Amino acid sequence: MTDLKQATAILDDLIGFPTVSSDSNLDLIAYANERLDRIGARTNLTLNAEGTKANLFVTIGPDVDGGVILSGHTDVVPVEGQDWSGDPFRARHTDDLIFGRGSCDMKGFIACALAMAPAFAEARLARPLHLALTYDEETGCLGAPVLLKALAESGRKPSACIIGEPTGMKVIQGHKGCFEYTTRFEGLEGHGAKPDKGVNAVEYAVRYVSEMIATGQDLKPRAPTDSPFDPPWTTISVGGMHGGIAHNVIPNSCAVDWEFRPVNRADADYVRDRLRNHAERTLLPAMRAVHPDAAIHLETIGEVGGLEPMPGSEAIALARALTGDDDIDVVSFGTEAGLFQEMDIPTVVCGPGSIDQAHKPDEFIALEQVQHCLDMIGNLRSRLVE
Repeated sequence: MTDLKQATAILDDLIGFPTVSSDSNLDLIAYANERLDRIGARTNLTLNAEGTKANLFVTIGPDVDGGVILSGHTDVVPVEGQDWSGDPFRARHTDDLIFGRGSCDMKGFIACALAMAPAFAEARLARPLHLALTYDEETGCLGAPVLLKALAESGRKPSACIIGEPTGMKVIQGHKGCFEYTTRFEGLEGHGAKPDKGVNAVEYAVRYVSEMIATGQDLKPRAPTDSPFDPPWTTISVGGMHGGIAHNVIPNSCAVDWEFRPVNRADADYVRDRLRNHAERTLLPAMRAVHPDAAIHLETIGEVGGLEPMPGSEAIALARALTGDDDIDVVSFGTEAGLFQEMDIPTVVCGPGSIDQAHKPDEFIALEQVQHCLDMIGNLRSRLVE
C-alpha cells in the first residue's frame, strides 16, 4: 500500500471518531496508541481531571534530546446547525477531495504522521521523532498544557516542533494569541417598576462591554509599526451575553462571553488590567452600594499566547528545508504553537489543507495536500537519521 493510500485509509478511520470537544476522544487515542504499539513506539498518556479525555505523546527512536515533534489536536468543532451533504463523521471521497469533519482541521495531518510512523521505526534514527496528539484545542487549548507539563517533568528537550494546522503547507512563523473568558455578574432581582431597588446584572454587563469596546478602540494606535498581522492591532470580540428571564423582572445574573487576540504580551496585560480595574473600581462599588453581596467573577476559559516570530529559529529553518519553500508568513487564527514556544521549543505551523474549509459544513482536504504533507514528513526521516 502506498503512503498516500495508507494515509487516506487512516484519515477515513479518524473522521469516523466523533471527537467533538464536548465529548471524549479516548476511542481515537486508543486507535492511535494501538497502531503505534505495533511498531514499538514508546507512548505516554496524560488525562484530563475527569479521565474522559487524553493526550498521547509518542517517541520513536533513541531516548535523547534533539528530537522533532509533530503535533496535532484530536478534537473537532460541532456540526449542529450546519447543512452537510452527508454524515459529517463518515469520510466521503469525491474526485480528489476527502470530506468529513476534521478532514483538514486537523486529522489530515495526524493521519499523515501515523502513516509515516512505521518508516521512522524501521530507520536507525540518531534523534527521535515525537508525535503529540492533544485534546480540547478548540475550546481553549486545555490539553496541550497537561502534555507539556509531563514533557517538562521528563527532562527531555526536543529541538523543534511542527504544528500541523491547515496552512496549505506554507510555513507560518507567527500568529496572535487567543485569550477567552466568561465574566459573570451577580446582582439583586426585583420588580421592573422599581429598578433602583435592585441591581440589574444585565445593565452592569452592558457597562462592562462598553468599556471593552472602548478598550478595543484604544488598542488600534498601540499596534507595532512593523506588525505583520491583519488587522495589525490587538482585537477584542464579544461572543455572547446571557441574562434575564422576563421584561418586568430585574435580572440578578448575567454572563458575557468574550475574547481578545493580542499581538504581544504588553497588550495582553493592558487589556486584562484595564477591564479588571473597571470592574473592581467602578462597577462593583456601584453594585454593592445597593446590594453588598453583588459580585463580578471572571472565568478563564483559556489563555494561549501567540506564536512570536523568531528569526533564525531552528524550526523555521527545518520547515523550509522539509517543504522546499523559503517563504514564511503569519496567520490570524490561533494554535497551540505559542504553548510549545513558551517551553523554549522552537515552533512553526505547517500542515495540509486550507483554513478556509475548517469549521464549515462539508469540510474537506485535497489529496494533493495530503501528499505534500507525506513528502514533508518523509524528508524529516532522512534528517533524523543523520
